[in-house]
Amino acid sequence: MTSAFLRPAMALSAILAVAAFSGTTAIAQSFDYNKWQVGGMVAVGPKYQGSKEYEVYGFPLLIPDRFDSNGRVSVANIDDVRFRLLDLYGFEIGPIGGWRFGRDEKDGQLLTGLGDIDGGLVVGAYGGYRFGNTLASISYGHQVTGQDDAGGLLRFGLETKFRPTNRISMTAMLGATWADDDYMATNFGVTAAQATATRAAFDADAGFKDVNFTLASDIDLDARWTLKLVGRYTHLIGDAADSPIVETESQFYGGLGLTYRFDLRTFPR
Repeated sequence: MTSAFLRPAMALSAILAVAAFSGTTAIAQSFDYNKWQVGGMVAVGPKYQGSKEYEVYGFPLLIPDRFDSNGRVSVANIDDVRFRLLDLYGFEIGPIGGWRFGRDEKDGQLLTGLGDIDGGLVVGAYGGYRFGNTLASISYGHQVTGQDDAGGLLRFGLETKFRPTNRISMTAMLGATWADDDYMATNFGVTAAQATATRAAFDADAGFKDVNFTLASDIDLDARWTLKLVGRYTHLIGDAADSPIVETESQFYGGLGLTYRFDLRTFPR
């Protein structure tokens, strides 16, 4: 567990809090400023995209309890937090925000000599069409702090929400990710100056970098406590899969969290 993961998690909580108090009519009318969830999450994932080695990290959670029953604010990814501002005949659009993780040269032997990649704040927008409990969407996010040549990601997704029981809510999502030239060169490219006897120079061009499947669940243990589970499989494709720094194309992620729901009005004054 490192502070590198603590900072973006706190930034994500701050983004959600800013959204809650932004004064946007659609959000402000549906959000109860007194209700929150506090807790923490432990997650496991590859040390970097393409790594076969995994690490465990943890971060705190402080999030609004609920904005409304239709999920006006949703988290597609930590760098793709969506704020639905317009909803008309099933079509919806809005801004996104989030945090993109960086990468340390020491995260893998194949990264030696490539230098570190700085994480940073991501902003962008999304649009989608909702039919029943299913949403087909597309989002674009560009990193605006940290790495100068971090680039942008275009995500295509199809997600559905369902409730097996009254206490369990689940979300399943199938997606694909397209990356621009800057993102691919920064994360998967190897310049001529960085090439070695065992690592050839590699020009990673813009294109689809992965396909993925995510399954997440919130389990209400009682009126106060909620167990959060998330699992994700990502398969690298195209130039991302062919990069000399990639040890395996299959990437697995998992998370386990617990939050406590409280109402500020119940605290003694």
